[in-house]
Parts: sequence; structure tokens; C-alpha cells
Amino acid sequence: MLVPKFDLFVFDWDGTVMDTTEPIAAGICHAFVALGYKDPGMQIARSVIGLDWRSAILTIEPEFRFDHYDQFEQAYREYYLVKEKEIGIFPGLEDLMRKMKAAGLRLAVATGKSRRGLDRVFAQTGVGDIFEATVTADESAGKPNPLMLQMLAEETGVDIHQMVMIGDTEHDLWLAKNAGCAAVAVSYGAFPKSELVKWKVPVVDDVPQLASALGVDELL
Repeated sequence: MLVPKFDLFVFDWDGTVMDTTEPIAAGICHAFVALGYKDPGMQIARSVIGLDWRSAILTIEPEFRFDHYDQFEQAYREYYLVKEKEIGIFPGLEDLMRKMKAAGLRLAVATGKSRRGLDRVFAQTGVGDIFEATVTADESAGKPNPLMLQMLAEETGVDIHQMVMIGDTEHDLWLAKNAGCAAVAVSYGAFPKSELVKWKVPVVDDVPQLASALGVDELL
């Protein structure tokens, strides 16, 4: 019988569950250029993935005029939504998560996506039934504010100290630290492994390593 290391396994979405890093970053660059701003470049664009939109935009362009926001969002969506239809869950991850759920483990999502965006990718990928609770950036304070995990704690009844946050960026790791829960970082998303290892948390390169770090490798 599997004895879980954690009572709630909280997954970030973009770059952790779904392989969206490159199209999101490219969409950000496209939107800035479309509005006449300087192209931030892919590296900088990747670094803000996971933040709420306002924080992401201001991190890249502190002088951004928010009367341009609707135009920015439209330009981004026109680029990104076409690409999103072409991508899916990282190989092997859906199988692992479904086996975790079947074993009685509890899974959740804490994401910088909007509720509309998360519902859309749930419909596209068909994995929404795996997660018993989800929280999005437009329903909470954005990462790294701990409110997302506090809301999940209230909804699920799980103490934050018995959760683990799984993510691909420093924003996810800051979220976990600020909330007081464990974290596991995946190196196949937005942030390079060289940045993630500085956090002194498990950093994994693939799904088998993730399963081991979460204490569920016997499910594979």
C-alpha cells in the first residue's frame, strides 16, 4: 500500500503539466512588438511565465500604459491560441497523475492562468477530472503571494505544511516558500536548471524523476 509523503500534490500548469513555455513566451514578445514596444526577447519573456499578467507586463516594461492592456491581450491571444491547439501534456505525466489519483492521492492546480484559460486547456486535454481543486490568478493574488495555497488549504482541508508545490519557475518556489510548504522543481519548463538548483529543493528532469521525488515511483 502506498504511503503518501504529502496530503495534497499541487501542480503549476504552464511549463509543468502542459508544454506551453515557448508559445507563451513567443506570444508575449509578439504582443509587445504589436503595440510598438521593444521586443523583450524569449529569455526575458520566459522569466515572467507564471506571474499574473499585470506583474508580468510591468516586470518587462515598467512604463507600460495600461490603457493598452486590451490591445495587448488581444494581440497575445491571437498568436498564442493558435499555437496552444498544437501542444499537449508532457509525455508520461498524465499517466502518472491518473495513477496517483487512482491510488487515492489528492491533486490540485495553482496557476497563473485565468479561469477561462484553465477551463479551455482542461477541455482540450481532458485532464480536469484528475484535480479536486484548482485556483487561478484571476481568482486569487498572483504568485508568489501565498494566497493561492491558502485558498487550496481552505477548500480541501489540507494543512499547507502537508502540501507539495510542483512547478517550473522561481515564482512557484517563492509561492511554496512564502506559504510554508514543500516544493519540487521541474527543469523542462520555463526556468533553466541552473537557476532552480539554487533553491535547494529537488529538481527533476523527467516524469520518472518527478515520481521519485514525490514518493510515488512505485506507481510507474
